[in-house]
Amino acid sequence: MSPLPPGRIKRDLPDFVVEELPAYEPSGTGEHLFVRLTKTDLTTLEAVRRISRALSCDQRETGFAGMKDRRGVTTQTLSFHAPRGVKADDLATRARALALDGIVVHDATPHGHKMKPGHLAGNRFSILVRDVPTDRLDDVTAALDRVTREGVPNAFGSQRFGREKDNATRALAWLRGDAEGPRDARMQRLLWSALQSQVFNEVLDARVQDGTWATALEGDLLKLRTSGGLFLCADVQTDGARAATGEVSPTGPMVGLEMRWPEGSPAELEHRIVAATLGEGFDLARTRRLGEGTRRALRVWVQDLRWELTQEEPGHGRSSVRVYFVLPKGTYATTVLSAVFALDETPEPEGT
Repeated sequence: MSPLPPGRIKRDLPDFVVEELPAYEPSGTGEHLFVRLTKTDLTTLEAVRRISRALSCDQRETGFAGMKDRRGVTTQTLSFHAPRGVKADDLATRARALALDGIVVHDATPHGHKMKPGHLAGNRFSILVRDVPTDRLDDVTAALDRVTREGVPNAFGSQRFGREKDNATRALAWLRGDAEGPRDARMQRLLWSALQSQVFNEVLDARVQDGTWATALEGDLLKLRTSGGLFLCADVQTDGARAATGEVSPTGPMVGLEMRWPEGSPAELEHRIVAATLGEGFDLARTRRLGEGTRRALRVWVQDLRWELTQEEPGHGRSSVRVYFVLPKGTYATTVLSAVFALDETPEPEGT
């Protein structure tokens, strides 16, 4: 049994609300169209398909900053390239008038280039966690307070690995030459990112198990919380104090041909896990066109965290907790909540 109190999310669509925070505003001129919208119970790719068809835009020229959960209510920005002979301003007028199932368009503005992955500042969440035992609410508030003070392990959520949770396995079979890979370049990058994420999660799990996920070890590559700059930990006493205050955090591998490796015991751990996951002799040169590799902080800080307790089902000993917070791009709400609750994301059966 998990020592964490149980909690259920995504029972109803309004239980999981996400607002993508843009990194910049569209300029108002250009051949691309930035469409700000709210989608309900749709994947990002399905929203892209529906709007592309409605506007007669080439789906291959669309862009988005990040993939968002299907089950929930999400506000985000997608970009579309104006077809030949169509003015972006005219396309914007048509986009604002769209009436599509599951999609509400708030605005449409021309811009000079397509939106690319990572073109966002972060995401704002409002999540209702149901079926929390009322007698465990003190544990919930204590855990949320701890998350505010210490951050949480920066694991990739399950959605990173695909609906069947097999994207990393598919990527490895393809890159090792044991199976045919996808032809679509976007899908190739998606599969590779899942494999990178699996390696990272395994390194993070090892550091969580030995209690060093937020600790500066000699040889660690540390990331500054403010600027994101990387540097090698050579003075454990000084850098350990900085890690304790949250100024810096150790990093793990998003493995790639050009990724910078740590030194000492962190390097030994990472090389061992990479070899065990990818197999001895895996040729990273095959992944060059999929990404160079990078470093990711092992810890994520949660911004503007607050919560409300509401009684649910009086007499049944269960309550709901509405949790609000902001996360930087590339991090996962379920990762934060999993530090507080034993999460259940199973949909209710039809007719209940």
